[in-house]
Amino acid sequence: MSKFLFYLGHPAHYHNFKNPINRLISKGNQVLVVARAKDVLFDLLESENWTVVKLPQRLSNSKLGLASNILGRELKMLRLCIKHKPNLLIGTDLVITHVGKLLGIPSIVVNEDDSSAVPLMAKYAFPYATAIMAPNCCDQSPFNHKKIGYEGYHELSYLNSDVFSPSRNHLPPEIAHSDKYFILRFASLNAHHDDGRKGIDDALAEKLVGILSEVGSVFITSERPLVENLEKHRIRIHPKDMHHVLAFASGYIGDSQTMAAEAAVLGIPSVRFNDFVGELNYLEELEKKYKLTSGIKTSNPEKLIELVKKWVEPNNLLDELKKRKKTMLNQTDDVCSFWVEVFDNQAVKSR
Repeated sequence: MSKFLFYLGHPAHYHNFKNPINRLISKGNQVLVVARAKDVLFDLLESENWTVVKLPQRLSNSKLGLASNILGRELKMLRLCIKHKPNLLIGTDLVITHVGKLLGIPSIVVNEDDSSAVPLMAKYAFPYATAIMAPNCCDQSPFNHKKIGYEGYHELSYLNSDVFSPSRNHLPPEIAHSDKYFILRFASLNAHHDDGRKGIDDALAEKLVGILSEVGSVFITSERPLVENLEKHRIRIHPKDMHHVLAFASGYIGDSQTMAAEAAVLGIPSVRFNDFVGELNYLEELEKKYKLTSGIKTSNPEKLIELVKKWVEPNNLLDELKKRKKTMLNQTDDVCSFWVEVFDNQAVKSR
């Protein structure tokens, strides 16, 4: 039996790790989950029968507030590791690498961004991590020698057909009664690596809603306040149901990287509109190699309007995307099983 500690700092981390955690537990291992209050993360954890330690939400995005928060997490993580003596630390946070190095506990950073897109992680986490697990297409320079690569993406750990079966029973009534609908997602873009980045503004959003409303319903999920004309399209979707909603949508538009990738691996038309376009290799691969998504920079809103207008014309795009999705799945690994095998083997080595 091995002891694992997973650190979850974002709702996306719950989705990434839920299946690996449950598989490790089913094999008789002990798993401690440490989670920071972030958006709907605690809500997602309610349905899991895990041992969870909850940390407070970060109160400030200033440099001083960020440093203070990291220090606090370091101390709490240090105490937890001394008490529980895990064989392996897993997550997407620099704290596990520091504490792991100090106590001699191996740590694996699970990452999907290129190191150039997450400079703080690359500078303060990668040097101390035992390994960095990332898709083969991701560049982890100058620490590629620590990389455990695989063919695939984070999103396949929870959206592969082997682990996810979409059901219309999970659709909210407003969506379930819509013959055709589109999902728009507006992120807050206030993380440290989002500094200076832009996404979809209200004027552009109103144009998109006007075009899409001609052929279907439009539902908006947003981390930021909306003007009145957009607020009426806002919908509250339980976090556990979001992927079911996405799976039956006729298209996704947003400034969120993760949801664009989720729509892509589900075979749903998707476009991300932000200033990260061209900088993240996993999304570039989904776009250029498999043609499952599109990326448009904020300097070219006309291109976004042109693409969305094509969506509302009669076409066989959904059928074509299903074929492309099948090609992608045939050429990628069983990500969940691969992760579990790596975690298991690394923990056994350290016992």
